[in-house]
Amino acid sequence: MNTKNILFICVLFSSMSASTGSLGENLPLFSILPFIGLLLSIAIVPLVAPMFWHHNFGKLSVFWAISFLIPFILWRGFDEALHQFLHVILLEYIPFILLLLALFTISGGIRLKGYLAGTPKVNTLILFIGTVLASWMGTTGAAMLLIRPILRSNKNRKNKVHTIIFFIFLVANIGGSLTPLGDPPLFLGFLHGINFFWTTKALFLPMLVSSLILLSVYFLLDTYYCKKEKYTVKVDEYKEPLSIDGKGNFILLGGVVVAVLISGFWKPLFNDITIHGIHLQIPNIMRDISLLLLTGLSWRYTDMKIRNQNGFTWFPILEVAKLFAGIFITIIPAIAILRAGQKGV
Repeated sequence: MNTKNILFICVLFSSMSASTGSLGENLPLFSILPFIGLLLSIAIVPLVAPMFWHHNFGKLSVFWAISFLIPFILWRGFDEALHQFLHVILLEYIPFILLLLALFTISGGIRLKGYLAGTPKVNTLILFIGTVLASWMGTTGAAMLLIRPILRSNKNRKNKVHTIIFFIFLVANIGGSLTPLGDPPLFLGFLHGINFFWTTKALFLPMLVSSLILLSVYFLLDTYYCKKEKYTVKVDEYKEPLSIDGKGNFILLGGVVVAVLISGFWKPLFNDITIHGIHLQIPNIMRDISLLLLTGLSWRYTDMKIRNQNGFTWFPILEVAKLFAGIFITIIPAIAILRAGQKGV
């Protein structure tokens, strides 16, 4: 979970329909307490009670969601509550989770084998590659692909904590800033009509400068530590040649890019599907179906041995799905109040 992502979601959700603005004019300030409570739970409980969190994070998410929904139903009625619930679930949450699921599943079926020497040049190259890949296979996907190779390459290094820190900065954060595929909150912006390549144009130079600065700092720092510990490349590090298992998943990743791109440009001949006042556009429905199909193809045709070697489990995506379900529901009043501007509380 990333606080930056949650705050960014708040901004993007402020582009909800105008009807939400009138709702925000009447909502009391305390209606955002479940949202605050959920955020505090995510930030504090894993630190103070990790075992409790591990077994009950889904229940906590449900608790805070119900803490908002029940009073909201009593105040605004079931129809209004159902409309707001369906709006956020059908138009934002489901596409959000399906993209994450597709990238997580497909990336988990790719394994980079072999050993690299943990030299400053090699480590910097891995960080650079991960930073480039992150915008196209997601920060999670790029991290899943490269974290094990970089750990293996540095297994004989004494000083390696800084490598993981810079990996988090570059691969798991900055690298995902150029497309909606890189970071899920950017995908929410895409769902609200922002051009797919808007972030590429707007953030390319800042991303390039910040990445080059961090890569340069990392290279100098790693060179210092490498000399300090008198690291030398061991012969056994080159016993297994470099290779990639699960190459077919790169084609599926390309399919994810195409599915998302087409949904932004396709002008359908058919009318939207309407569910309780919520308009579901045909291109978005087809995109979500395509993401599910690509996920299924990856799961069906990727050798399970590859996933086992990657330590692949469904737990991370289940955790994200359960927690963000609560976030998307409890954020409704916060966004409505923000959308109302000065007329909001």
